[in-house]
Amino acid sequence: MDLRDLAWLVTVADVGHVTDAAALVGTSQPTLSRALARVEAELGSRVFERLPTGVRPTPAGEVVLAAARQLTARHQQLVRDLAAALDPEAGVVRLAFLDSQATSLVPEVLAAFHAEAPRVRVELRQEPGHEIVADLERGAVDLAFTMERPQGDYGWAPLAVEQLVLVVPPHHRLRGRRRVGLAELAGDELVTTPPGFGHRRLVDDLMRDAGVAPAVAFESEDLTTIVGLVAAGLGVAVVPDVVAARSGAEAVPLEGAARRTIGLTWRTDHEPTPPAERLRRFVLARADALSGAGQDAYDARHERRVGRGGQEGR
Repeated sequence: MDLRDLAWLVTVADVGHVTDAAALVGTSQPTLSRALARVEAELGSRVFERLPTGVRPTPAGEVVLAAARQLTARHQQLVRDLAAALDPEAGVVRLAFLDSQATSLVPEVLAAFHAEAPRVRVELRQEPGHEIVADLERGAVDLAFTMERPQGDYGWAPLAVEQLVLVVPPHHRLRGRRRVGLAELAGDELVTTPPGFGHRRLVDDLMRDAGVAPAVAFESEDLTTIVGLVAAGLGVAVVPDVVAARSGAEAVPLEGAARRTIGLTWRTDHEPTPPAERLRRFVLARADALSGAGQDAYDARHERRVGRGGQEGR
């Protein structure tokens, strides 16, 4: 039997007459009678007792009808939920993002998108980059803000450039410098993310290029926690400027091109849902403005540090 047969059983029970039920479901009385006979044969039990005035459920039929009502109701709810989820005007988009974007890129994008599409609901996941990629791969999220383009069938569009800065304890020798080179950290201990994190690979590459390998004192998955450990005097750290700024940490700009690029990532091996595609197009249409705003914000923060009396680097 299929869902149509179950729906027909419910209609017959509600109406109490096969001929009237056939008219309601838009079929002939012989067709509905054959369907009922097929269901009863499959179940091995009579569902309805035939009476001169119509039909009524047998005791076994009451059990069948209770299940039929539940199954048809769940199917109808599924259809309604799916239609709502796929509605570009009122559906759902699942978006993952890095911790560093929690107070910068994500609020900016969502505030603008909500003004344009107020009925679209965006479900957020804040997690490390490797978990974001895993969620994209298994379809748990539709879109993501990531630090790099994942390997495989993914699209990626750069949105924001985050300048990296050195965070130091309050009385560190490099505190107050206008700019510092990573080579000067040879004798320092480092607080950073665990191996396997995209940010850890980036920091390791920068240290290797500078010819230094500071001992790692502590590891944390959370960049804000890393800044807190530095503030407690447990080492130094390289983090995005936006993370240092929101934590009020003592940050020193780095020499050279120490930065990371955040982009929008999506799968290209299947079509996105209409709500996800709407958000993707919305973000891509504003990519230039987003990247420009990020650079302007960094420049303004840097100028404020210099204005507070930052010293020229040696």
